[in-house]
Amino acid sequence: MHATLTCISGYSTSETATAISRGLNKLAHTDDSLFASEKDRKVQKAIGLRGRCFSVVDFLRLCKYPRWKAPPMWPSGVGSRQPNPRDSALRRAAISGNVLALPPFHVPTGRAVRVFICANPDDTEAERNALKEHVYPKLRDFCRENYGIEFQVVDLYWGVDPEEWDSPELQRLRMKLLEDCLKTSAGPCFVGLVGEKYGSIRVPGEVESAEFEMILDAAVEAGLDTRILEEWYCRDENAVPPTYYLKPKAQMLKNYQNSVREPITSNICFPICPPFGMESSSAAKSKNDKAWRGISEEIKKIFRTSVLQLQEKGTMKSAQAKKFLCSPLEDELDFALGKQTPAFLKKCVCYIRKIANFDRHAKVPEMARYMDIITDIDGRVMRNQEAYERLLKVRDEFIPTIVAASNLRVYSSITHCDMKLGYSQEVESHYVEGLCKQFYEDMVDIIQATVQQNFDAETDPMYDELLQHLSLCKTFSSIYEYKSETLDLVQEYLYPVKGSRMSPLVVFGGPCAGKTLLLAEVAKQAYSWLQKEMGPETDPVVIVRFIGTTDFSTDLRNLLQSICEQIAINYRCLIHFLPQKIQEMRELLVNLLGESSFNRPLVIVLDALEQLSDAEEARKLWWLPVNLPRTVRIVVSTLPNKHGILQRLRGLIHDEFRYVELTQRDRKACSQTLKQQLLGVKRKVTSGQQIYVNEALAKCTLPMFVNLIYREVVHWRSHKDVDDTSLSSTVHDSIERLFFSVQDKLGSRFVHRALGYVTMSRSGLTEMELEDILSLDNSVLGDIMISSNLKNPLRIPYDLIARLREELDGYLIERQVRNVTLMVWANRHLQLIAQKLYLSNEEDVHQMHSLLAEYFLGAWAGGRKKIFHCDNNHFAHFSHHKNTSQHHHHHHPSQHGHDKSGTDKYSYDRQTPEQPWVFQCNLLEPDIFFVNHRKMTELVYHLSRSGRTDDLMYGVIMNFSWLYTMIKIGHFDKALADIDLAYSSSQEKELKFLATTLRSIKVKVTRNPASLSAELQQRLLPVVTSLPKLRHLLLECDKDGPKYCSIVPLHSSMDVTYSPERLPLCTSYMQIVEILPTLAQNIVIVALEDGSVSTWDVESRQLLRQIDTARSVVLGIRLTTDEKYLVVATTKNTLLIYDNHKSCLLSEVEVKCSKHNPITGGVAFINGFTLSSQHALAWLEASKEVNVIDLVYGWPLYQFHCWYEVTCVQCSPDGMYAFCGQYLNTTSIFHLGSGDKLATMTSEFSGGFVKSILVLDTINQMVMIDNEGSLSVWSTKEVTNPRLMEDYDCRGDDSEVVGIELSEDQRSILICKARSIEVLDTKVWKMVEKFKAKRTERFVAAVLSKNGQSIVASMENTSSIFVWRRDSGQCMASLIEISGAIVKLIKSVHHNMLLSVASSGVLSVWDIDIITAMSNIDKTGKRIQSLQLSGREDFVFTMDGSESIHKWNFSTGFIEMVFKHEGLVENCVLTTSGDLMVTSDDKCSQYIWQTATGDNIFRINGQKITQLLITHNDQFVVSLCEQNASRVWRLGTGHKVCNILVTLQHALITTANTFLVGTTKNKLLAVSLWSGSVSKKFICDDGITIVNFKLIPDCPDYVVFITSTETVFIWSVADESVCRRVQMPANFLKNLEDFQISPNGKLGIVSKGDDNINVLDLHSGKLRLVHAAGIIWRQKLSRDGRYLVYICFRNCEEDDDAGVVSSLIVMRLADGKSIGTCSLYKTPTFLCLSQRALNIIVGFEDGSIGTYTVVDRVDAALKIKIATSNSRQIVNNAAQKVRPKCSTHAFKTIADCIWRESTEVFSRDSPINLSDSGEAETTTPTKKSELLQ
Repeated sequence: MHATLTCISGYSTSETATAISRGLNKLAHTDDSLFASEKDRKVQKAIGLRGRCFSVVDFLRLCKYPRWKAPPMWPSGVGSRQPNPRDSALRRAAISGNVLALPPFHVPTGRAVRVFICANPDDTEAERNALKEHVYPKLRDFCRENYGIEFQVVDLYWGVDPEEWDSPELQRLRMKLLEDCLKTSAGPCFVGLVGEKYGSIRVPGEVESAEFEMILDAAVEAGLDTRILEEWYCRDENAVPPTYYLKPKAQMLKNYQNSVREPITSNICFPICPPFGMESSSAAKSKNDKAWRGISEEIKKIFRTSVLQLQEKGTMKSAQAKKFLCSPLEDELDFALGKQTPAFLKKCVCYIRKIANFDRHAKVPEMARYMDIITDIDGRVMRNQEAYERLLKVRDEFIPTIVAASNLRVYSSITHCDMKLGYSQEVESHYVEGLCKQFYEDMVDIIQATVQQNFDAETDPMYDELLQHLSLCKTFSSIYEYKSETLDLVQEYLYPVKGSRMSPLVVFGGPCAGKTLLLAEVAKQAYSWLQKEMGPETDPVVIVRFIGTTDFSTDLRNLLQSICEQIAINYRCLIHFLPQKIQEMRELLVNLLGESSFNRPLVIVLDALEQLSDAEEARKLWWLPVNLPRTVRIVVSTLPNKHGILQRLRGLIHDEFRYVELTQRDRKACSQTLKQQLLGVKRKVTSGQQIYVNEALAKCTLPMFVNLIYREVVHWRSHKDVDDTSLSSTVHDSIERLFFSVQDKLGSRFVHRALGYVTMSRSGLTEMELEDILSLDNSVLGDIMISSNLKNPLRIPYDLIARLREELDGYLIERQVRNVTLMVWANRHLQLIAQKLYLSNEEDVHQMHSLLAEYFLGAWAGGRKKIFHCDNNHFAHFSHHKNTSQHHHHHHPSQHGHDKSGTDKYSYDRQTPEQPWVFQCNLLEPDIFFVNHRKMTELVYHLSRSGRTDDLMYGVIMNFSWLYTMIKIGHFDKALADIDLAYSSSQEKELKFLATTLRSIKVKVTRNPASLSAELQQRLLPVVTSLPKLRHLLLECDKDGPKYCSIVPLHSSMDVTYSPERLPLCTSYMQIVEILPTLAQNIVIVALEDGSVSTWDVESRQLLRQIDTARSVVLGIRLTTDEKYLVVATTKNTLLIYDNHKSCLLSEVEVKCSKHNPITGGVAFINGFTLSSQHALAWLEASKEVNVIDLVYGWPLYQFHCWYEVTCVQCSPDGMYAFCGQYLNTTSIFHLGSGDKLATMTSEFSGGFVKSILVLDTINQMVMIDNEGSLSVWSTKEVTNPRLMEDYDCRGDDSEVVGIELSEDQRSILICKARSIEVLDTKVWKMVEKFKAKRTERFVAAVLSKNGQSIVASMENTSSIFVWRRDSGQCMASLIEISGAIVKLIKSVHHNMLLSVASSGVLSVWDIDIITAMSNIDKTGKRIQSLQLSGREDFVFTMDGSESIHKWNFSTGFIEMVFKHEGLVENCVLTTSGDLMVTSDDKCSQYIWQTATGDNIFRINGQKITQLLITHNDQFVVSLCEQNASRVWRLGTGHKVCNILVTLQHALITTANTFLVGTTKNKLLAVSLWSGSVSKKFICDDGITIVNFKLIPDCPDYVVFITSTETVFIWSVADESVCRRVQMPANFLKNLEDFQISPNGKLGIVSKGDDNINVLDLHSGKLRLVHAAGIIWRQKLSRDGRYLVYICFRNCEEDDDAGVVSSLIVMRLADGKSIGTCSLYKTPTFLCLSQRALNIIVGFEDGSIGTYTVVDRVDAALKIKIATSNSRQIVNNAAQKVRPKCSTHAFKTIADCIWRESTEVFSRDSPINLSDSGEAETTTPTKKSELLQ
């Protein structure tokens, strides 16, 4: 086996080398990568190879490709082209509205890369299949990722039955699509695959009558039998001139119709053999195919013989004969390459495969696929020499001629066959591998050279909007066929006049009258009309908008804004800012109209005013300018009877000449138009057929109807039987007839689904999308595929899509939206009929929406295979669970493991593309991308319509990439609308909170989208334990947020901003009787004094239902637990029982007093009532009886007789027992079923009455609580004999009980009194917490949080809700109710919601989960003054000016320990490990603490310490004093090492632990830690002071300091000399606030309290200013010196930014770029940076801390795994929601050592060995000499 490859090219020398090096020979240098890298390509370009042959035998042997690897995401050269001047000219033409100057087939952005594959179908099948399976998807991804456009290959042979390859219809369609690809492709457009086969000549589909008869005569003359021609061809008089056409096979071959594309009817997925019942159809098809092959060969033979004879005689010219003698391959090559410019041919490629000595293998049967063969008279098989000669003429003459004159790429390969097998499969597969590689390389090269990245659609919404309307304008105007006087009237109106002002022109008419087509033609011609009328120097401006076709055009504000912007650009007007008010926008439009002139007249065309939304009262047309300048024209159109638009126009425009009505036209004119249309395509109708055409036109002459008639009659043949039913009489019927005819031609299921998908899509579908989606639809595939074609990739043939487009041309039109071309219906009438025909079945519609959602989710992308079913119920089985497994984060793949083998066998790759939210062009520049607008537009719509709430929530709303992209492209409000839509369908409170959060940060993130992740994390971290579904979004922020913002909050201390839903009920709370929460989260039932009982939706503020109690005063309302019955008590002593859902009265029952126990003192009202599941229990004032009423039947059952006056009643949860509380703290138990009294209990606290009864059913206990808060606990295991378990006396504070609550877990009871709140533990029946109110305050109500860890309460005469932590008693938050003082709190047990009623009668609904989330934030209560981070960076220690130091867990942000001191803590230092802490207070004490246990292991008294330091080896402590001698002492024992007699300020210990460096007045001193004496010093001149100094971390013997003379010194401590001096500008250090030094001492960062960062190069003395985001408050340099972290306060002139106090910013010093910004919503008081990982800790004024980390995506070495850090694990692990208990540790009361003047006195047990580090102790500080060794 041997193969050689040759490149033929018309390139120059260098170009040839480049092209060849890109060629197949390059592949010998690759290893196992299918798609070579750009680096390899550049290496190969250096090889100078010219016009020679290259052996690839080694390559073919070495290259093995088990799988295909993806190409680089961002190949070199993409986007490197400079903007084309032509593109700029096109942009100017588009903005000025010069439609005729735009390219004929597309608008300036281009459409797609469309490549036509020219080949013989049989000998290139392997190549085409391999390209389809492996290469096309990669190229599609490449184009989408790098250019945002589609890559489409047109190969009409793929997937088509081989018997149809020579079909005249298919060949005609191929030529049409070839022409379309050549004209419209944005990049490469043509690929020729030429082999050893010329191909068969075609069976002519249609022949002109003169030619046919001449051929027929020649055949007779040649002695041929012509009966077959006469039988198969029929004359058609309707053609102009008449023709003979080939009759359809369906008509001529018996059973043919039943045999083609027989759908699979079996439920078995893949029958190996045809199922029973299909054998006959398969046999019939085989028989028909064989018959047709014989017939077609005979027809070809007659045509070929006759034409050759005529050509020899000269009767037929060569050009005329060519169409009968050449194959489709030659035809297509000649059409594509024959008459093209060299520049165009750069976009074409040819691959030629030659097989050496192929003739000798002609006898091998398999070789008939690869060469043209004939059988001679003796039956020998040999090569067809005539066809071979024609092949050589094309391959070896025509193509080289083209190459010689152009830059056409042509690759030629020579392959040697196997000696026995010929061109074997192995030889072919090696060739195919090389071809695939080369194909990919060439396509990428051509795309890079010809396609320009176009970001206009991403960055310029106005430009994108006008392009969409221009594309529609071109499409609609191309359909306009009717030259009428109406167009002349509009043309006359457009011409400027020198008279008075003008008014708009109104075009109106009914549906299908042609208004849109007319206005499109006007917009298209207006530019040229005005230029012709006013001269070529005139430069008109034409603005066109088809209202309703885009989202922007339906909204009045967006419509006016885009028009204003387009006018301003054309007339070069500067708009400083766009008005916020719509009225001001209208004024701006009027002002801009005045900019027009006679040199630049302005025309505005607005189609379909009735499509405007009613927002801003747009349909009242108040915004439409009526009095226009002389050079402005406005043309509008509308329906006559829609929304009263035409009537309002008549009220605004009184001139009747300004109204043009489109009515039905004259029948004769329509007939003439139809005749001209038919003649345009060389057709006509016979006189007999014309009668029926005239009859149809007599019924309707609307333009669309005429067009529909044309679409019908253009296919009529002269022999067709036509009657009065052949044409419809209305537009509606004609459209339905059109759709039915398409179904007959292409298949019912295919058309149903294809048109259904287009109709249900939100904005249309592209061709590729429709092909993808139909390939996913098993019901479609089951109809069109046969079992033998089931292979990867499983897709529908493209020819079906092409034929559908052709059949509906003009009705299914193209619309340009950004960089894609969508198929949409031409008008609303078509869409409505398609909806009625194809989207009427709800089950089908749901399935189709679900499949569209799967497609845009990318569920089957990336090679994921989908099961193929033949039944139509496939959506509910495998595809659903497979999608779930791919996309639901909680799914485990092992769950369906047993199905895997079965599903894999019948699963196929459908080759659908990945669907990211953005196509990332450059991974290093995440903000350079193309938005996947198709997914943005369609996904949410289809997910909501298909009810896939989980996918909607987690795949979209909780997806950070979606949220960021929407905000980045300016669709913030659209994102909010999508979240609200998701919330309305799912009612998930997380979505509601997210929407509220986004609204609060709108200003911030729209100004700086990169900060979105940090802003969200700050707000979501505190509430994620309460709202766990937000966890998904948090993890998404962790994953994708650092691409844009390098600051990642680990723990947020931000107070939750929360606003409740509010509903005004009445003017005063006094009118409210009762409010009941319901099972529905936002639904409440409210009873008012006036007798009305209303059901409200609080969120939407809608009144859902209302009950009128016939003017009875309502005393109370109750709901049964199942909410079936609503019971209302009235002052008439009646209970009204209602059906709650229907609001209808079921029964009215009177509550009476017993005759045996009459009530004294007059009339008594109902004192109270309660409900069980089946009963109502009510009692009157001062009554001892309880009336029991059956709710189902509405009648009284019996009365419970009690000992004393009844005060309360409680039913058991199971509805069996009633507990009746009475005076004298007595309770009786009754059986609800029988009415029997079972037991009576009395508490020993018998002075009061039973206030409330709690039933603890889980532990069989009952609790009686009296009016003073005392309680008694009874065991009810034996309900007839209750046993007293506990009596608890709470009568201490002399206040009444106002509320009682049992916790959800029944472990705690909350008793709210007016003066205090008490919490009891039901396990031990003891009070565990008590909260007292201040003297002047009284509690209104209090409730427990869901987890019982917090108390939510309200106070009398206050408008706030307070949250207390039970463990610390600390008030964590207070939420202000703006509606007034809170008078009542009601807790909903169903949803953990809290209802509050304000004095103003406003009801507010609070989410207790969100409220109590505030208690997750730990605070010390005082401002953080200082902060220390342990060496392992796991704990933070804070000082807040109190007696305590708080130990915080760095990861969780919780306080774990409190270290109590005797006095106020002033200093704190930690050892490197963080195991020991040394502190000092204002009581002259020093303490040594074990940080792990909290033990104070050593205490020293005697001196007031101003500064504490620990040596870097953790062995010694330096205690600096101002009054007495400072000391160096051993940490391990407490013994003194030496005294330091000089007073030092701001001292630092050198890293070698040798010196203590500090300042005193004008001196810089280095004190020896060995002796305490001054070893080195620097003294400034008189009057000069040292302002600040720093040690250089990497150079321990050097100090940098600044003097008051604004000089920077670098001083060597060892040599006691100045190494460098840098003089700063005058007054530079006047306001010096901070000074930072990089580790290597090269850079100094100076802060002066302004908004500049001053970077000082200490070597060169150069100063660089970097502007900060605000006034710098604090700054810190990272340990490695690469990052500067600073906090700045906002500039005063900035707008209010939702409470932002300051900003935390990280700047990369290498390039001065801010890589992260995070807003701080509290006043910061301390900033700390870790020394190891780049972690940031900020202390705040309220005593909280925030922790952050920095992840710089540029720095590969800095990889902090946030998602697996402790802070995220506590979020992920539900078991860790409960915070750890905080422990408090006290100081030693007795000192271990007392310092005197120069000595220390130890107590009896001291000294103690304190060393806890594993290091060996040293007896003295390290000497300098030891350090140097």
